[in-house]
Amino acid sequence: MNTITPVLLCGGSGTRLWPLSRKSYPKQFANLLGDETLFQASARRLSGAAYAPPVVVTASDFRFIVTEQLHGVGIDPGAILIEPAGRNTAPAVLAAACHIAASDPDGLMLVAPSDHVIPDAQAFGAAVTAGVAAAQAGQLVTFGITPTQAETGYGYLELVDPPQGTTPAPLKRFVEKPDQTRAEAMLKDAHFMWNAGIFLFRASDIIAAFKTHATALLEPVSSAYAQAKADLGFLRLDPEHWARAEDISIDYAVMEKADNLSVVPFSAGWSDLGGWDAVWAETGPDANGVATSENATAIACHDTLLRSESAALEVVGIGLENTIVVAMPDAVLVADKSRAQDVKLAVAALKEKSALQAESFPKDHRPWGWFESLVIGQRFQVKRIHVHPGAALSLQSHHHRSEHWIVVEGTARVTVDETVKLVSENQSVYIPLGATHRMENPGKVPMVLIEVQTGSYLGEDDIIRYEDVYARD
Repeated sequence: MNTITPVLLCGGSGTRLWPLSRKSYPKQFANLLGDETLFQASARRLSGAAYAPPVVVTASDFRFIVTEQLHGVGIDPGAILIEPAGRNTAPAVLAAACHIAASDPDGLMLVAPSDHVIPDAQAFGAAVTAGVAAAQAGQLVTFGITPTQAETGYGYLELVDPPQGTTPAPLKRFVEKPDQTRAEAMLKDAHFMWNAGIFLFRASDIIAAFKTHATALLEPVSSAYAQAKADLGFLRLDPEHWARAEDISIDYAVMEKADNLSVVPFSAGWSDLGGWDAVWAETGPDANGVATSENATAIACHDTLLRSESAALEVVGIGLENTIVVAMPDAVLVADKSRAQDVKLAVAALKEKSALQAESFPKDHRPWGWFESLVIGQRFQVKRIHVHPGAALSLQSHHHRSEHWIVVEGTARVTVDETVKLVSENQSVYIPLGATHRMENPGKVPMVLIEVQTGSYLGEDDIIRYEDVYARD
């Protein structure tokens, strides 16, 4: 079998899994099910002898998270394409196809969202293998999931004939998300499968499909790729050309219009984790239908999900039925399980009132590590800062605040104006207002410090950068 290039799409915001998933740190990067993130599981599932290094299409804010998480599971990334703005899946797939076609026009590419759960990686690999011959023959191959319930949250695929094992079958049409009555009817009809949004085709074939069915996308996206700029191992698509690309899904732009589609049936388990009810199901509820995290306790509950995402916050539910409770350090969700799809309404309501919790995550992830605010007052803020081994913050200064750093783990190399010194555990250093400063971790273990800021303005935009190894503005 020819080597397949995985194309991992990871630019979504995952509002239906708020408060764990937010715009600043969406669900694919979170530990929803175990110690491995959904993005890491997707990359690992599409690795091995049959696959080339992955091409990742993501947003600029996530570029360092992508590389860190890939390295965390021992996978070297291929290309990481940076979208200047979200434009849905059609432009993203076309940009990846342009990149692959530049070196191998007939190269096979497997397009997959990075936030799905497929427990049986071996069975999925067999399904991909089953679709290779059809893709090499010029078919656009999609993967259909055998329905297990009358699901109204998924689109469906209608096959010409009922599926036979994993043999590719001709596709008759795409079906939009149905109402409950229609979903129940399709569940009983063997011609219908869930649309997983996973595709296999040659780069040249999908580019040809865009030329035929979505001509208006071809010029701006191909130009955005042709004029892309290399940046620290990333490839930034040109923003001016990219801005002219329509915001549209690959289904609407191409797949629903093409006549060369085949479906590979897959029945070994799949979920897009599109809501907390799906997480409840994948977590493995007990005999009473209760699923709990490590820091949650259920007493006389039924059909309930209880999660705490903080070791310092214990969640206890008593007598709950059909309930979702998810607690973060800065926000708590309580919802009827039947209303799981309406969590996005909560995000909209919080945005309306300008609540930071609508989109911002408690931990702010940066290329050098992360920080979180512990206490915020009118003229002071206390942060915990975690710096990876060998990493360094930018050389910077502030107009409105001074800082006091106390190292609590590891050793920091600290620059304050012309002075450079090592600061060890239980030692501290003062950064006066306006001083040029930097912290680095010269060691082999993470460095953690407590930062106390005081001043008239404490926003993250009060930073003047003079040098930055990560080439940030």
